Amino acid sequence: MKSSELEPEPSTLLVKNLPTDIELVLQNPYDYQNVPTQDALQDWANVAVYVIQSTTVIAAHIAFTLRIVDQTEGQQLNHEFRGKPNATNVLSFPCFTDESTADDLVFDLDPSLAVSDEDRQDVNNDGAQHYLGDLVICQPVMQQEAAQQGKSLTEHWAHLLIHGLLHLLGYDHQTDEEAAQMEQQEITILQQLGFANPYLIKPER
Repeated sequence: MKSSELEPEPSTLLVKNLPTDIELVLQNPYDYQNVPTQDALQDWANVAVYVIQSTTVIAAHIAFTLRIVDQTEGQQLNHEFRGKPNATNVLSFPCFTDESTADDLVFDLDPSLAVSDEDRQDVNNDGAQHYLGDLVICQPVMQQEAAQQGKSLTEHWAHLLIHGLLHLLGYDHQTDEEAAQMEQQEITILQQLGFANPYLIKPER
């Protein structure tokens, strides 16, 4: 039975009539029980898109896969794709391979400007569903980190999902400027969901 801690109430933020419809495909091949419900994960993704769309135009129909893995698969994937010897918390595999492809899905706008219906129509004229890519969350690593950082599993799950989804939408943290922008988006989205700033929670000593 799933822990009640991991079944939060649906977000109070109204996200009806979203310009973008996002589909989350969940894979849990190791049958982990202490994970958020499909509804909770979908709600978090919906709110993330709702927040991002205040300054960004995203294709009208998008989808991504979330796969929950064990330590062994997490280690194999991190070694194969990043050359790292250990499993990590979240891996993002964007479907696009270059900026031109990404620009078909996501258009960054001046933050001082409102997104117009014309902006959205420019992106959404084909009516097709665009596949963003895959997220992989390693459940054992995620649980260990939550304990070390003094967070609930729900808090850390929400943060990792939002972090990974932002990567699929073209965000990165290769530079200080990119990292600051991405972290601020994460903080804003998580606050809308009722979660604390994840970067203010310090590890237990």
